[in-house]
Order: sequence, then structure tokens, then C-alpha cells
Amino acid sequence: QVQLAESGGGSVQAGGSLRLSCRVSKYKYSTYCVGWFRQAPGQEREGVATIDSANKTTYPDSVKGRFTISQNSAKNTLTLDMNNLKPEDTAMYYCSVFGPQCHYSTQVLSRGRGTQVSVSS
Repeated sequence: QVQLAESGGGSVQAGGSLRLSCRVSKYKYSTYCVGWFRQAPGQEREGVATIDSANKTTYPDSVKGRFTISQNSAKNTLTLDMNNLKPEDTAMYYCSVFGPQCHYSTQVLSRGRGTQVSVSS
């Protein structure tokens, strides 16, 4: 079973930047879709980025141009660079395996424990 371990969350002022990382292990498939979703208390889950085995990425409009997802050449580390952060970006962020359609809105198949991102105004 795939294992996902996030790191890199924290607190930052609006306009600041953070980098989240995720160690991906025990993933057996040559084609895949991984990414990040976030969830704030009392709110629905929101996919924020996906990347597939061919490095194709998707983002919702709420983060497009500010967030960048990438993976290393070994494809065992996933990174989410977040710039120009806004208070509305405050949430728990989860590294995840997404469904085969590989879009930020598609089903989440598994996730890590999450890392908190807090943005103050």
C-alpha cells in the first residue's frame, strides 16, 4: 500500500511563501496521479494540484499562478511551492493519490496525515 508523508507546513504572513514536501513510497504503478488537497475546518475538501507520471499538472483557479507542483526524477518526492499566500489558503494540506482522470477535482484514493498551513493577514 502506498505511503505518503508530508512535511513543511507552518505559519506565514499574507504574501509569503511555503514549500510542502511529500515522501511517496511503496507505489507500484508506472502510471499514476498524485497531488495535494486541502481542507479547512467546516469546509469541503478542495483539490489544489495534481501531477501525473508524464508531469502533466492541473490546478484550480484559486491557486493557479501561485502554487506549483513538482516531483523529483526518482518520483518519490512530491513538492508543492506556494507563493503569494492568502489567509484563505489556511487549511490542512494532504498529499494524496488521485483517481486515473488525474484532475484536482477527481476522487482521492489515499492520503497522508496532513500538514497545517496557516496564513495571517
